[in-house]
Amino acid sequence: MGGIAKNSVIPLLKGSQIRLLSRIMSFIMNRKVLFFDIDGTLVSFKTHQIPKSAVDALRQVHDRGHRIVISTGRAFQIIDNLSQIADLIDGYITVNGAHCFAGNTVVLDRPIPEDEVRTFISISDEQQFAIMLVGEHEMAVHNVSDEMRHVYLDILRISKFPEFIPLEQMSPQKIYEFNAFVSKEKQEKFMSALPHCVSFRWYPTFSDINEKNANKGAGVIAMAEHFGVDIADTIAFGDGNNDVPMIRQAGTGIAMGNAWDSTKQVADLVTDSVDEDGIRNALVKLQLL
Repeated sequence: MGGIAKNSVIPLLKGSQIRLLSRIMSFIMNRKVLFFDIDGTLVSFKTHQIPKSAVDALRQVHDRGHRIVISTGRAFQIIDNLSQIADLIDGYITVNGAHCFAGNTVVLDRPIPEDEVRTFISISDEQQFAIMLVGEHEMAVHNVSDEMRHVYLDILRISKFPEFIPLEQMSPQKIYEFNAFVSKEKQEKFMSALPHCVSFRWYPTFSDINEKNANKGAGVIAMAEHFGVDIADTIAFGDGNNDVPMIRQAGTGIAMGNAWDSTKQVADLVTDSVDEDGIRNALVKLQLL
């Protein structure tokens, strides 16, 4: 029979070892997943960089075993401003939760129905407004405008404006998002023709349009499940209207000081702006630093 031999000696843990084991177990049990929007949250619209205070803070929390997930309206193809923290990122919620992944594992995938893609292109042609189609591999501009170039090149500061791709070349791909450069009033009139879609605005002159069940809040739920973390142990940071579902869903929702009023209203905590060390200050307040 197995068991402990009569004369064997069972090593006893010393007090310091017990305290260390207790700290390790506590650390494991309280592991968090932190979700960060990019533009206006991690990256300043003024400097187009992540503040050093945020970079240092994220390195510290990541070193302590907490997960870091990017949660953005951007397509993965144009996430080109996170080199300061690239080695810290454990997962991505992209195109407002329509395509979420961690490493090579797709965690959530919600493309726009093909018939509504065709409908939307027809609407943009009839009303002559610019759109960007975000596919699983490529992005296509259609009816390109100066305002579109201004948003992508001057505000988002993407390194390269997407080239024109014939829409026929996009047809085999899943389409995860439309960027519609149209007024809110005009958009409200045609959204009824897209019953399986929903729109979010984080900038006045255009909106993101996604499949109706795709949002950053759904991404938070999927990522928490993927990492085996209770939703109560999730923390989300955002500033725009598209961050509202994420901030509502997370265990702790944090709005930046520069956030929209609608975003601040649903947050558990409003921190300082991205340019005033808002990320670090919130993490200190939450006792993660």
